[in-house]
Amino acid sequence: MNLWVKINSRRRYGGVRRADVPSAAKRLDRHNPLLHTSPPGGCRQDHAHLSWACHSGDFLTREDEECDLFDAGDFQEILSGRRRGVGASVLRGVLRVGEAFYTAAIRGRNRRYDGARATIHRVGVPVVSVGNLTLGGTGKSPLVRWLGRWFSDHGVRVAVVSRGYGATAGQPNDEARELQQSLPKVPHLQNSDRVAAARQAVAACGAQVIVLDDGFQHRRLGRDLDIVLLDALEPFGFGHVFPRGWLREPVEGLRRADVVVLSRADLLAAADRAALWPTIRRYAPQAVGAEVIHAPRRLISAAGAEMPLEAVRGQPVAAFCGIGNPAAFRRTLEACGCRILGLRTFPDHHRYTPAELDRLSAWADGLGAASLLCTGKDLVKLSAADVGDRPLWAVAIEIEFLTGRESLEAHLLPLCRTA
Repeated sequence: MNLWVKINSRRRYGGVRRADVPSAAKRLDRHNPLLHTSPPGGCRQDHAHLSWACHSGDFLTREDEECDLFDAGDFQEILSGRRRGVGASVLRGVLRVGEAFYTAAIRGRNRRYDGARATIHRVGVPVVSVGNLTLGGTGKSPLVRWLGRWFSDHGVRVAVVSRGYGATAGQPNDEARELQQSLPKVPHLQNSDRVAAARQAVAACGAQVIVLDDGFQHRRLGRDLDIVLLDALEPFGFGHVFPRGWLREPVEGLRRADVVVLSRADLLAAADRAALWPTIRRYAPQAVGAEVIHAPRRLISAAGAEMPLEAVRGQPVAAFCGIGNPAAFRRTLEACGCRILGLRTFPDHHRYTPAELDRLSAWADGLGAASLLCTGKDLVKLSAADVGDRPLWAVAIEIEFLTGRESLEAHLLPLCRTA
């Protein structure tokens, strides 16, 4: 989806202090619990893969910025209803028309599966789906890795199946490469026909359990467990289906979930997290709940070297990423305690060119950064341990449960016995 409009915005993105995030996230619309607002300023979520964001531009760093299309934060202000004025109201009205058609199509599709008029294919082994209700990054990949490690530790041969968004012919995408790096014994099969990929995983890899990545809306492949992640800061996509909001389908679809996981839960106070669960329970009364954080653990290089996070604490760094939720990466950097001089963002699954790496090096030079930091998804596409004269490190992320791990494992253990 590309609606290219050239705009020139003069704005200083100062970012939001970590201490400000919970207070900013507290603001719930009293009349619509689905309108759960995200932090203002620098911590606004960026849906770069939808081309709403600045293409290969600076995020939270430049005063003068040319953007291709809407600035992601501006567009969120419009979708949330916080942006007032005739223009914003007209745009919301136009988007609501698109929402009506898209919602009708999604509901019709779901009715076909619910009424057994569309075929659901079984592959002979248990399938665990990990998905989300909204567009953008909710942190599925760390949970997929956690599940792969959990099943392996329980003696079960597990394989991951995904569509392979961003992959080139015959080559895995960045998510598959990152999984291979962290779980080398877990095969990851990518195919737009996920039923065929799952069958291949069973026949060729001897998989006893399939983890279906980003599978909640892919109903053609039958599953034994549906896990849905909701971002704690923006769980219900402003209460509207795309393009009027960020929901992939009407929120009523959450009733299909067996487990609901509130991700990045540490960015909300305990009382604010508790206030979300009645709404979640209303739409998914049978689901068990869990809360997780995406905790930075260490720094890794393309050469396989590791370094403790303490090495960058208080140090001046420049950072870049090409993921679905760059604002989440900024919060990760803040948690590492480094001094962030700038964060440059690219579209999700972006493939970096030598010229772009040269520009990143020059940009970091100008900022006076001691090192460059990126995400694991970015690092697997880069073979160099250095960019220019400074080291390149990725921040390794792992899932950590605040609540609900035992409830999730109670659903997983029976799958081990049937595998």
